Amino acid sequence: MGVNRRLAALALAAVMAVGLTACVPDPEPTPSAAGFATEEEAFAAAEATYRAYVDALNQVDLSDPETFEPVFALTTGEANAGARESFSQMHADGWTVEGESRVASMQPLSADLDVNSVAMTACLDVSDVTLVDSVGKSVVDANRPDVQEIRVDYESASSVHGLAISSLGGSEADACD
Repeated sequence: MGVNRRLAALALAAVMAVGLTACVPDPEPTPSAAGFATEEEAFAAAEATYRAYVDALNQVDLSDPETFEPVFALTTGEANAGARESFSQMHADGWTVEGESRVASMQPLSADLDVNSVAMTACLDVSDVTLVDSVGKSVVDANRPDVQEIRVDYESASSVHGLAISSLGGSEADACD
């Protein structure tokens, strides 16, 4: 009889627990390790990171390697290594960059809050940017489109936005038409 009472008590507890949870509102989403509770927050942080990156690029003076540091601070992995290599080579070759890039738009692609990765497509207007070599000859491809479509991948980082750009590449999302 003691066993039956214990089973009855457990069954009642189970029914009560189910009944009570139906009346309790869903809990607020909990932030991931990067601090994002939702994909929307992750996309907003990714966009803010990319806009800060473009602002940093616009401040680069290829004759002054100290101006490269803000770009490096917003990148990691492949993107960081690529920026370091490109800027070092352009500096050594005596190239000059003029004009500014502008973010025309950004579109979310994916976010995985469990592993703190985000991907977006950026439409970057580079129509005002010129790049010339040490003798003043343009090194910009004559067929360069004014607006470039770029896939931007991010990963969690200890930065102001909680993300760093891990890779930049071509995109086929047709987001910049």
